[in-house]
Amino acid sequence: MYLIIMKIHALRLLPGSDLKQSLLALAKEQELKAAFILTCLGSLEEAAIRMAGGGEVKQFSDKLEILSLSGTFSGRGGHFHITVSDKNGRVIGGHLMDGCIVYTTAELVVGEAPGLEFRRAEDIETGYKELKITPSSDHAKK
Repeated sequence: MYLIIMKIHALRLLPGSDLKQSLLALAKEQELKAAFILTCLGSLEEAAIRMAGGGEVKQFSDKLEILSLSGTFSGRGGHFHITVSDKNGRVIGGHLMDGCIVYTTAELVVGEAPGLEFRRAEDIETGYKELKITPSSDHAKK
């Protein structure tokens, strides 16, 4: 367990932005090593969501409300889950993929844990690249 003072980054994505790619670009631009989503509100006009089990990616070309977005990420990549609803209130969620395009806005508050680094490493039990939390190399030098 780690006790860290959190840093906050707030941003608004404009229409046409790719949600996932914008988050990963933020991490690179700001040199975020251990970032996480605190909240996200907004809408999408296109969505690509991978279903549980790692196989099927469903594509949506309709106006969708973003109900929630969660995830951990750094400049090296990330792992995000999204929940959206359509005009009839039907809800679907899964892994956020490239191709989730902002319709009117995406208002995000992102937390950062200075002193930590989030990486992905192959996990022999699951067969997936899972989160590995380590002290950041920048922090270790201080």
